[in-house]
This record gives sequence, structure tokens and C-alpha cells, in this order.
Amino acid sequence: MLQKLHPPSSPTDHLFIGTDRSTYFTVSWDAKAKQLRTEKSYVDQGNKKGRDAYTNDKCLIDPTKRFMVLELFEGVLTVIPIAQKSKKKSDVEIGTLGEPISARIPELAIRSSAFLAPQNLSADREKPRIALLYRTNDERARLKLRSLEYAAGGTGEPGSAEFEAIDGLNDILSPGASHLIPVPAPARGVLIIAETSITYFNDHSKETLEEPLSKATIFSCWTQIDEQRYLLADIYGELYLLMLVLSEDGEVVGWNLDTLGKTSSASVLVYLDGGCVLIGSHQGDSQVIKIQEKAIEVVQTIPNIAPVLDFTIMDMGSRAGEAQTNEYSSGQARIVTGSGAFDDGSLRSVRSGVGLEELGSLGEMDHITELFSIRSAIGSVATNTLVVSFIDETRIFLFDAEGNVEEVEEHQGLLTSEGTLLASNLTNNRVLQVTKLSVTVSDLESGMLISGWSPPDEQTITAVSVSHDHLLLSAGGTEAFVLDISGNLQIIVQKTLGAENQIACVNVPSMFPDICIVGFWQSGVVKILDTKTLEVMKTAIVSKDAASIPRSVLLTQLLPDQLPTLFVALADGNVITFSVDPTTFQLSARKSIVLGTQQANFRELPRGNGLFNVFATCEHPSLIYGAEGRMIYSAVTAENASCICAFDSEAYPGAIAIATPEDLKIALVDPERTTHVQTLPIKQTVRRIAYSTRLKAFGMGTIDRRLVENVEIVQSHFKLVDEVIFSELDTYNLKEDELVESVIRADLNEGSGKLVERFVVGTAYISDKSPDTLRGRILVFEVTHDRKLKLVTELAVRGACRALGVVDGKIVAAMIKTVVIYAFEFGSLNKIASYRTTTAPISISVTGFLIGIADLMKSISIVRYIPPSGPGETPKLEEVARHFATAWSTAVANVDDDTYLESDAEGNLMVLRQNVNGVTEEDKRRLEVTSDILLGEMVNQIRSIRVPVSADAAVIPRAFLATTEGSIYLFALITSSKQDLLMRLQQNLATHIQSPGHYPFNKYRAFKNSVKEAEEPYRFVDGELIEKFLDCPSEIQEEIVKDLGIDVEECKGMVEALRRLT
Repeated sequence: MLQKLHPPSSPTDHLFIGTDRSTYFTVSWDAKAKQLRTEKSYVDQGNKKGRDAYTNDKCLIDPTKRFMVLELFEGVLTVIPIAQKSKKKSDVEIGTLGEPISARIPELAIRSSAFLAPQNLSADREKPRIALLYRTNDERARLKLRSLEYAAGGTGEPGSAEFEAIDGLNDILSPGASHLIPVPAPARGVLIIAETSITYFNDHSKETLEEPLSKATIFSCWTQIDEQRYLLADIYGELYLLMLVLSEDGEVVGWNLDTLGKTSSASVLVYLDGGCVLIGSHQGDSQVIKIQEKAIEVVQTIPNIAPVLDFTIMDMGSRAGEAQTNEYSSGQARIVTGSGAFDDGSLRSVRSGVGLEELGSLGEMDHITELFSIRSAIGSVATNTLVVSFIDETRIFLFDAEGNVEEVEEHQGLLTSEGTLLASNLTNNRVLQVTKLSVTVSDLESGMLISGWSPPDEQTITAVSVSHDHLLLSAGGTEAFVLDISGNLQIIVQKTLGAENQIACVNVPSMFPDICIVGFWQSGVVKILDTKTLEVMKTAIVSKDAASIPRSVLLTQLLPDQLPTLFVALADGNVITFSVDPTTFQLSARKSIVLGTQQANFRELPRGNGLFNVFATCEHPSLIYGAEGRMIYSAVTAENASCICAFDSEAYPGAIAIATPEDLKIALVDPERTTHVQTLPIKQTVRRIAYSTRLKAFGMGTIDRRLVENVEIVQSHFKLVDEVIFSELDTYNLKEDELVESVIRADLNEGSGKLVERFVVGTAYISDKSPDTLRGRILVFEVTHDRKLKLVTELAVRGACRALGVVDGKIVAAMIKTVVIYAFEFGSLNKIASYRTTTAPISISVTGFLIGIADLMKSISIVRYIPPSGPGETPKLEEVARHFATAWSTAVANVDDDTYLESDAEGNLMVLRQNVNGVTEEDKRRLEVTSDILLGEMVNQIRSIRVPVSADAAVIPRAFLATTEGSIYLFALITSSKQDLLMRLQQNLATHIQSPGHYPFNKYRAFKNSVKEAEEPYRFVDGELIEKFLDCPSEIQEEIVKDLGIDVEECKGMVEALRRLT
């Protein structure tokens, strides 16, 4: 619940915020601090005995700005007085919210309410009047008018409030009446919006005017443009303009309702100004539109993936399985969701990382080894030449100002018959090129060779790096040379290091040209050397493992006003970082992260003001950047990137060139991580989704809703969709009135002992003869070689098939009050075992031979599938554990041995563990709650994941969760060594970090349902709160960790590692 206030003493609006726990507070925006400032701390208006309001909680402000009224519970209106200017001297600031007062009314099921415009000019003296549209016990719609009788209390005493009935409209309204729109002066009164008509009621004359709609519809929300014009939206995505027709004396004599166009299905409308309107949608993308003459123009689209009805996880790294991800860098897992509803339904690919926007492709090129960009035009600051190195040749591409590209055979003296190790512009209009056999400096204007140099004894150049005046290279891996490049190529210093100190990688930092960094093969060390003497200044051991040798080094500045950072990439995929003192070059603050299983290669990307980002190319490309005072690693949405370089050209400013094993592209890279959403509009509700790695396709069940001659037609389909281009491959239409309930991809034993891949679909439909009787089907589909759906078999079942799974190559089907095992034998389904549930199974999770069953009302139970032990034996299902509590379950998933994660309809999460070591058989059958927390959102689906983690990892990722609000959460188990530390860190953070409204963290996250209300989360850690440690000032960080047994740097490293998981 949100409402804006504007106290006279404030230069900006205040925001009144109400929560789902019946608490409220007000905040304002602090422009200097650039954050929300709490104006009034939270006030609890909860009523354990009250029944929630018939519709969503509402907040109304009367036209005189004297009172605010909250609708939180049936039969109760909460009145909050707003301080006014008074003759009496008072310490209360004008516009301050007073203490809330509850007033009872007999109208219970209130559909809509609105304050009416004052009838007199002296509105401050008139009692506020409120119109209530409510449903009677006999399902009729009526309108009631009441006036607010308020009496202020004495000093320290609350006031009193009553809503007295006044004359109003006694007629019975249209049954579809849903909204009240107050009409301001001069007309005054109220509009009653119904499905088939619009009625105007004049509260002064008590007269009504009703006109039918040209076509029936269900309106969802409205907003006011001015005194005569209103915007209305319906649930089908139509936007309407309602204009009142007034007589000369200001009376309403009629209205016109025009259709403007199609938008996302609106949950809320906000008129901005200048004809612009915000369409806030819960089940589709929100939009900003501009109203034109009987039309609309979409100005901006704001992506929204809510509600997520189902999702599947794609491994964009190894693609080893459909339920895998990796720990290396955030953004590697791609989650594909079934989002939205009906016309706003879509398939969304969601990936968090640094995005790449492809600008163009130079075509297919295999085995590119290096990329370099140079300036060929004298006096130009933009690059226009791309040098592409291969194993045994170099190719050169020239770009003009329009982006046209030309490949040239010769250019400015550059060698093309060899691979290039380095190409760079030098001062005085010169260009440097280093190959495996030589170093050359050419003139930009003439292309003539100015100077050349080759290693002695025909040695091969193995590593090279350049700064403004120095070129550092390794010849044969055992000799190091520093060349002066300010004029002709001259050796400044040469040093033989010997076979035991072979050079693996080098770097001459542009910010410190008098030093160089060298990594060595055998010793696993990195040394800082003086470029004038090649004498060792500092040494750092980066690995004691002979296999973990340094392969790439880079010293650069990521963050302003902080020490430069030295990056060291090891051959095993680890990246080591150090802070480097710019005066003594002392190395400190060592940290380590795993980016992959192979070495990373670093490239600087300039950000301006002497700062850089670092692009790390490996099997999981990552961008390393500085933000919010810390270093952040984030995956890049570029698969198989092998090398890159900055390409800041006139046609493509700020771009990069990026090579893969197959091609070469020009692209723009985001400066930091964002969430990337790719959308495939389905125009139907994507109810269920499954993914096949082998087929590279999705199977999804959809529900289509459309109006045909004012009759709503609903049709379900099963669709096959390509993974790469998100295009529809084939569709199977279900029967009339049949709805898809569940979809899985399964490896089934077809009877011969061979496993075959199939899509299995469960459905439900309502019998025409007996509407209360649910029936359904189970359908098994094969995908043919030409990527079409083929129905293999179908089975009619007596109940709706709510969920599906696979155990031992057989289908597990959750029906009304039963869970059934079906054998898929020779193209048919045969029932072989069943289990009776308490009410209705809503979700299942299969692990080995164990089946976790989430019951609609009675939490979860664990059932074991027991195969036949010999000839003549039949398989069976046996209950092995149960949670003996009431919980309205929505999803369940196995997250560890004998451990399950359960979500309920009231937004809670519970971790349940079977006590397999219990003393008695009863103890062993009991599922115990080991953790619980209030998530605050209803979870629709939980998907288990299993990922490899390092030995010192603080948490082990175990599941992704998707909610009705469009959120995707990562659930992880805390390792035993870090449990106490993280829980105490959370406790300390909760006391130092102020939330909006000063709402206590423990109360915010405490478990709450209809039978239990906790005081704090139980053995659950909120990762969002933990991450706020990084945003705290250093003195607060010291205070937080002082009793944790670790220092600030250790805590930062741990929290940064946790942050990279999401």
C-alpha cells in the first residue's frame, strides 16, 4: 500500500507505506544523502482477531487533507488524523500524522471506496463523506454513504471516530459493480463502474444516470486526468478514455467512453503529465505510454517477469545437465521462466551479468590468438585499425567513420606473414609490432621501417608487454630484455634467468613504467622487478602447487582513492589479487577467487579518469570492475570468448572487439553487472515448462484466453520451443475445457530396459455433466527427428494431475488425494503402485527412490518407492516420514540427505529434516523443522541444484526459488564451520543497519502463519542483509566484526564471495 502526502513544511512529497503485516511508516527522499529518510517510524495496526479486507488493503485521503483512512480488516476503518493549523499553540508540525483510531462499520465485503468532494465552499468545516461499494449477504451490490464524526482527544489521549450513515443511493446496483470514481467540483458525486454499465450518482440531488456499455468487460483500475477525463483499464489489456459531458451549470448529463488501444494488463494507472501515463502491470511488462488522438504510443517498457509460474535452469557453462550451475562467477546460470498471464504471457530468459550488445560481425574466423587496435590516422584519438593475429599470420581490418570495414594485405609496415604478439601506437606517430621472431617500429605516415630488433641466437619471443617508453620481453623463456622505444630500439638491460626461472608472463604497468611484473613457471611466484636493472624489488608466492603456475599478470587501477590492484591468473582457473603500495610496492590484502577450470587472460578496458575495468577471458568470461568502493567480479553474457581488445573507434565509440573460436565481432560491453531478460512473447499463460539438454528445446504447457462475441474462450496447448532462437517448433492442442497442470522431461524405461527421452504432460478438466468432478489425462510425447511432437500414449485418470516426476524410470503422478506410480511399457501406461495423501498433493520432489510430497493443507510427507524384490512381487509406496503440522504448501524440493525445503502460501520457508537417528520408530518418522523464515512472497516453484564448491566455501547452493512477485532467490546451505559466524554477523548487522521505517529485522523476517508467529527467523540467514556489510562505513564494519573472531578484510572477502553467487 502506497500513498503520497505533502506536508506544508516539506519541499517534497512524503510516501506513506503500508505492509502486509498491517504496519505503516512514512519516508521522504534525502537528496544530499541520496537515500530514503524515515519521517515516522512504523506503527503496528495488526489485529489477530480481524479478518483481512475483502479486497487489497487501501489508503484514502479526504479532499480537505485532514484525514487518512485505512481499510485493513473487514468491518473496520482506521482513521489517522493529519495535523492542521490551529489557533492553539502546539508542538505538532502541520501535516504530521496523528495516532490511528479504529471505527467499526456494518459493511463487510467492501469492493471499492472513495471520499466525496465537499458540497460547500467552506470545506474545512464540512464533515468528510465516504462512499462504500459493498456486497451484501445475498450477493448484491449496494452503495452506502457515511460521514466521519471525529473528536480530538486531550493531551496524551487518543481521539474518537465514528462513521455515521447519511442519505445515499438505495437502489440495488449491477452485480458487476467494482469501482467508485469520485467526481470533483463543480459536478461532484460519484461514478459507479460495472461490467456492463456506468452509473453516475449525484450525492446532492440523489439522482442517478445510468448508461450501458457497448460491450461488457471487467475493469481493473482507473486514474484521473482532470475534472472531466479519466483513464480506465480492463483485465484484457484495453485502455479507455472516459470523458464526462457537463451542462452549462456543471451538472453531469452523460459521458463518452472511447477505446485508446492495447497495453499490458494494468494493475495500476498513474497519470504523469503531458499526456503520459504509467501502466503498472503485475502480469506483464509495465509501460509508459503517451496518449494521442484515439491512439497510444509506447514510450518506455519496463521489464517484469512476474508472476513466475514455473521455471527451468540451463547450464550455460558445461551444459552437463539441466539442473546444474557453477560457482565460478555470477551470471553463468541462465534461468528460463514461464512469466505473465494470458496476453502478457511469455517465456523469459533471465541472466545476471555484464551484457554485450553486438554491433556487427566481421565473419567466420577460426583460431584467433590475439586482437589489437591501433590508430592509423595522424592526430586522431579514435582507433580505426584492428590487428587480428592467428597462429601463423596476421590480418588487418580498416574501419571508416561510417563503420564500413575493409581488409588490407599491407598496412603501415606491419608484418602479416607471422602471428602478432603485440601491436601498439607509440609517440611521434609510430607503430610498434612484436612477433615471435622480431620487434619492429614503423612510421605511421610513410609505413617505412624505422627500427627493428631480433633476439640473439634466433630465440623465440614468448611473452611481451609495453608501456610508454619501455618494452619488456622474454626470449626463449630464460632471458629478459627491456628495450627503449622512445627512439630507435635499444637494449636498456638484459638478464639471463636460467632454466630454473623460466618466464611465464609479464606486465609493464602504464601507471608505474619504472617497474615490471613477472610470473615464473617452476616456482609459482610473481616478482616485481626494476625495469632499469631487472633486479627483484618484491616477491609473492602465489601457489605451492606445481600445476598452479601464473599465466597472466596485470597491475591496474580499478577504484579511485584506493591502492592499485595486481591480478595474477593461475593455470587452474584461480585468480589471486593483491593491493600494491605505489611508493614501496609492498603487496598486501591477498584474495583468491575461482573463475573457471582454465587460465584467465587479462585485458584492460579504460573507463576514464585513469580508471580501468579488467576483462578476463576464460571458459567463463568475466568483467572485473570497481563499484561502491569495492572490486566486483561478474560474468559476461558472451560465450566462448577467447580474446578481446578495446576498440574505441569513431563509428563504434566505447566498443570492444571480441573473438570466439569461430568468429570475430564488434560489441558494446556494459560497464557493470545488470539483469538481462530476453523475452519470447507467447500471448498465452505459460503454466509449466521443462527443458531438454539433448533436444535443445523447451516443452511448455500454455493456457490461451480470448473473447469471442463477449464470451470468454479458454484453450490449453503443449508447445515445443527452440532453445537458441526462442521460436515455436510445434503445438499440440488439448481438448475443450482441459487445462495443463504439469509438464516434465523424463528418461523412461519403455519396457525393454532401454531409457528413452519423452515429455510427459498432466492435465485437468471439468466435466460438463458434473462441474464439481475433476478429471484429467496423462500424455506422453516423443520429439521426432524433424522436431515435431508425436503423441506416444495417453491415459485418462480420475483426478487432476497436479505434479509429475520420475522414479526408477517410471512416472510419478500426483492426483487428487493420491500419488500413483505408472510404468511406461511398450507405449502404454500401467498403474503399479499408489499412496493415499491427506488432502491434495500440490508438488513432489524425487530423489533416488524417495518422493517428497507437499500436501495442500498438511505440510509434507516422505514416501519410499520399493521395487519388486522377486517374481510375483509388486512394487509399492511406503511412507517413511511426515511433518505433523498444518501448512498450506506450495512447493517442495530435496536440498540435502534427508532434508527438504518447503514453501507455504503465506510466504514462509521451512527446512525440514528427517531424524533418521531417532531413538524410537516414531522419532525416525518425524520431520523436524531445522530452520524457518518469512520470505514475504509466495513461492510457486523450487528447483534443486547440485554444484561443486571449493573446500573453503561458506555456503553450498542447493536450490532456486521463483515467486508470484517475479523474484528469483538462491537457497544455500551454510557449511558447519560458518554457521555460527554468519548467524552472529546477521545479528550484529541487524542492530547497526536501519531499515525504512526502522522496522526491526527480526520481526520483518520472523515466521508467521495462521497458527504460529515467531519473534525472529530460526537458523536462517538473509543474504541481502549480509551483503549490506560491504556498504557500511569502515568504523561501523570494525564495530560489527569486533566479537566475530575475524577482521574486516576477512569478512569482506567472505561477503564478496557470497555476493558473487547471485
